[in-house]
Amino acid sequence: MVTALDKRAKRKRSMWSHLIDERLRALIVKETVQILRDKQQLFLLTFPPIVQVCLYGCALSPDVQNLRLGVVDECKSYKSRELVSALVENRVFKIAPIKENTQTLDSRRSLMQSIERGRIDAGVVIPPDFDRLISQQKPAGVQLIIDAVDANTAGIAQGYSTQMLSAYSRTLGQVAAPPPAVAPDITYVYNPGLVSSWFFIPGVLGLVMTITGTLVSSVTLVKEKDSGTLEQLLMTPAESWEILTAKIIPLLVMLNGTVILALSLGLLVFQLPFRGNFFTYMFVSNIFIFVVISIGIILATISKNQRQAILTSFFFNIPLIQLSGSLSPIESMPQFFVYLTYLNPLRYYIQCIRNILLKGVGLEVMWRDVSILLLFAVVFLSFSASRFRKQLG
Repeated sequence: MVTALDKRAKRKRSMWSHLIDERLRALIVKETVQILRDKQQLFLLTFPPIVQVCLYGCALSPDVQNLRLGVVDECKSYKSRELVSALVENRVFKIAPIKENTQTLDSRRSLMQSIERGRIDAGVVIPPDFDRLISQQKPAGVQLIIDAVDANTAGIAQGYSTQMLSAYSRTLGQVAAPPPAVAPDITYVYNPGLVSSWFFIPGVLGLVMTITGTLVSSVTLVKEKDSGTLEQLLMTPAESWEILTAKIIPLLVMLNGTVILALSLGLLVFQLPFRGNFFTYMFVSNIFIFVVISIGIILATISKNQRQAILTSFFFNIPLIQLSGSLSPIESMPQFFVYLTYLNPLRYYIQCIRNILLKGVGLEVMWRDVSILLLFAVVFLSFSASRFRKQLG
């Protein structure tokens, strides 16, 4: 039998929960209106993601093209001109003029001076007996000089030039090297065209979410401290968890819009494939959004003004981005930094969205990365909530 006391307690609990719902709804509406009225916040949510996706997507590429090539042709024959044409055929190199003298020694000196002064990136010297050696089916040495200040570009240029010279040798009926005992049959999966932007754009999406999410969430809280509205919230009957929840939900919705905006740019501008499930992508992205919002709240609690919050966010964001594998492969890092990447939530987010976009896999394959990312979200959100409650106190 339900007593009158039980009915009264039940009615009291329902009234209290209804009151909490009304307070929370009012706080969420207040935060949403405040964000929509703030032009700076709307600018941070829309303009930087567009610029960053387009800029990084176009600028970041491991491909090397249009290297300036200086030529000293001491043979001046048909075959030497064919060799130069073979070097510039695939647009890795382009011919750049050098001040060439009639004497051989002066021509080579001019080539080295052009490389020294940065006028050209590489130089090729074709010896005077090149045509005769080719006609006699003998190896003809060609000197290739590459500016190795940029070691990565120099290594790629050396690989390209070696392939081109080998291909030219085969057209002459010469074999540059003995055939291998095992002939490989290479098949590229998930990116058959070797499009470099397909690797970089998912990393840029994670980069955009990290910078935008931490900046927007930290600036939102710090601005309230500067204007004094945070103290006014303390005068209301709202609990600290209600204030924090009301601040997180509008940011969560707004950052979901940023996720969709950045993804749309990647699909439309760079023809990035989307082979996975859209809801899986959004689920993983929302977990990471909680991570970046939590980081932003932590930054806001240790900052006294907006300028300090922005500067502090870059202090945290740059290591997160550099150690995430978004711009360069983790395998190319020193071993110590490879171990540090396991403490970086952005690493797991980028791995997940690359798997979703390029491989089309689901949670059954990447559950470990998603679980670790979820653990980061829980830990960071708990710590940020604790810091926020202490600040309110």
